[in-house]
Amino acid sequence: MNNEKGIIYFSAPWCGPCKQLGPIMDALEKEGMNIKKVNCDYDAILTQQYSIKNIPTLILTNLGGSELGRKTGAMTREQVLNFYNG
Repeated sequence: MNNEKGIIYFSAPWCGPCKQLGPIMDALEKEGMNIKKVNCDYDAILTQQYSIKNIPTLILTNLGGSELGRKTGAMTREQVLNFYNG
């Protein structure tokens, strides 16, 4: 997978859609996708920095942390891959 970019995955343990998306993100991370998981309940600084209003939210970034795109809500594995590779 292309390691020139990554996904910041904003979620929380109490969030239903996050519970559905979590295993997909874990599997993609094990396959080599660059994923940073952020628990919104514990990382208010990063949550505010990226103006997260709803979760789950995926933010596609370059290696410098600049936002390239964002998606909110539960997604399938294919949707996450399309977002990452799009």
